[in-house]
Amino acid sequence: MRSIKNEIRILGMDDAPFSPRSHKKVLVIGAVYRGGNFFDGVIKTWVTGDGLDATDNIAEAVNKSRHKKEIRVLMFKGVTIGGFNLIGIKKLREKTGLPIIIVARKKPNLKEISKALKNFKDYEKRWKIIKSTGEIYKVEIEKNKSIYYQFIGLEKSEAERIIRLSCTRSLIPEPLRVSHLIASAMVKGESKGRA
Repeated sequence: MRSIKNEIRILGMDDAPFSPRSHKKVLVIGAVYRGGNFFDGVIKTWVTGDGLDATDNIAEAVNKSRHKKEIRVLMFKGVTIGGFNLIGIKKLREKTGLPIIIVARKKPNLKEISKALKNFKDYEKRWKIIKSTGEIYKVEIEKNKSIYYQFIGLEKSEAERIIRLSCTRSLIPEPLRVSHLIASAMVKGESKGRA
């Protein structure tokens, strides 16, 4: 990326609420935004609850979308989606050709994540995906208010500019906040909770 325009197209994706006992498939919604101000469209896909198909299913949805030509970066709230279905950001970058930014309100606790993953027979594979996501950084959005992020395919300064540019109404980038609201409404009948 040469320069970050104020209306850079960002696709933020989040999963819908689900019960691991009653749902094998989990709805994932993507909101396409120009910066943090203009909502351009929606993408949807499905992933298996606690499965390992998120990377492939998301890549397919992105690559088939009419928005693909305009999207400049993918954004997620953490690398887990649909429970502990993991997004392999290196593989997703290879499949889509797009940079990726992962954001979180709180710094991910890798010890707790590792402990939770030990409940899976393929712990080593899942842990490798988590570790390959890279270093965790902190960026200040407002005075004394920060979020954490990881990235691939960008310079650190570019990732921080995109995050700040898209945090127009909260500490969570607008594409993620809106994808969360839509996904929640699709399952619950109305939007609930915060991203």
